[in-house]
Amino acid sequence: MTEAAKVPWYREVSPGQWKSLFAAWIGYLLDGFDFVLITLVLTEIADEFDLSTASAASLVSGAFITRWLGGALLGALGDRYGRKAAMIVSILLYSLGTFACGFAWNYLSLFTARLVIGMGMAGEYSASATYVLESWPARLRNRASGFLISGYSGGTIIASELYKWVVPHWGWRWMFWIGVLPVLVALWVRRALPEAGDWHEEVAAARARPNPFRPLFAGRTLASVNTALTVAASVALFLVFTPPGAGWRWPLSILAAGCLVAFAAQLGGRRRWPLYVGLMCTVFCAFLYSWPIQALLPTYLKEQLGYTPSEVTDVMFYAGFGTMAGCWLAGFVGDWLGTRRAYAFTLLASLAFVFPVFAVRDTLVGLGVLLFFLLALSQGISGILPKYIAGHFPTESRAASLGFVYNTGALGGAVAPVLGAHLAEGMSLGRALAVLTFGLTLVVIVLVGTDVPRRLGRLTDPAGDQDHLLPGQPLSTARPGVDTT
Repeated sequence: MTEAAKVPWYREVSPGQWKSLFAAWIGYLLDGFDFVLITLVLTEIADEFDLSTASAASLVSGAFITRWLGGALLGALGDRYGRKAAMIVSILLYSLGTFACGFAWNYLSLFTARLVIGMGMAGEYSASATYVLESWPARLRNRASGFLISGYSGGTIIASELYKWVVPHWGWRWMFWIGVLPVLVALWVRRALPEAGDWHEEVAAARARPNPFRPLFAGRTLASVNTALTVAASVALFLVFTPPGAGWRWPLSILAAGCLVAFAAQLGGRRRWPLYVGLMCTVFCAFLYSWPIQALLPTYLKEQLGYTPSEVTDVMFYAGFGTMAGCWLAGFVGDWLGTRRAYAFTLLASLAFVFPVFAVRDTLVGLGVLLFFLLALSQGISGILPKYIAGHFPTESRAASLGFVYNTGALGGAVAPVLGAHLAEGMSLGRALAVLTFGLTLVVIVLVGTDVPRRLGRLTDPAGDQDHLLPGQPLSTARPGVDTT
């Protein structure tokens, strides 16, 4: 046993590294708070604006359709100017977008504000994840990832607790206006933080700062083509999820997908583009299995089970705390088994709870307990998703690549609530959520468990399976000698 292995893991983390984690965790907590507000007040908004369930669900989708662009742009900002700068810009974006939601006068104005939230949330994910992963000791980076993502669940718990006090007395708009206040705390905490260790050592001191998007604009013709692709993808995605695009959704979806794959091919280059596409598809399916429940659970509780705001808050507490506990557990299991194996095995265990959750009707505590275990295993494992993705990319392009791949795949979160609402037109909402969650969880188990993205990457880059967050370690195995005490 090495000397390092005899030291409890938490003593390997310096006070500065704990501070970095706490600051980024606060950002994720505020991110979760701001983002989940729409799901809690979806029925109130639908009543005021006279929206169908599917139209109301598309408001959740709104924050996803700009994530690919926000993740790429703010990720590139983080690669070039540092992780801290991107973190601050992202939190300003999603907080101001949340504040604007409170002033919405119709569906389209609220949808537009949600687009701004999506840009900021995407930047928060790529900047904060790379910041913490590059700051913590290499062998503990699954743990760092799990601790960080748990902040999002903490935000959902706080939002659900406020819901039962704010909405019955002051209405749904106050939930969004309150959402802007905590930004002051996050900015204050982040003001004195050091820069991420890996970025500072490998990039800050370099003579030339990286520009991950330089290949996309190398020459007037290529710049014009890629600008047109950006506009086409953005307009197509907007129309897919709003009424003006009705009747053209399939052609528009194919157009948007083609534009995004074209970007992946250019960013990944001749050798790595299959890896980019494989990771995008994996994340897309991960959002498809997780976001039907995240987006429509409050609607299911209120409309199908008839729960009051107070009872919805109680159930959402179980759900949020289950996800948070699952994120913590995921970090330890990931460092023990390896990121990929931990992801697949935990998702497999979650399948035992999917249908029982939607079979319970008469006991709030029973439903809460089942939700706790389902979300701890199914959504909690997403705590190590940043580690799983980021390990594929070198430091100089990590934030932009993570931001683009993850947030493009996050379009699954845009599709999920609308798909769930449409399925519920032919069956109960509970059954629709159960079918989507179970079926797509199986797909993700296959994609991650059989290592599909890495296998695709090796078709064109046989030597490209190094874990860049764990130097000298292959992506497909656990790091040897990890102490789990």
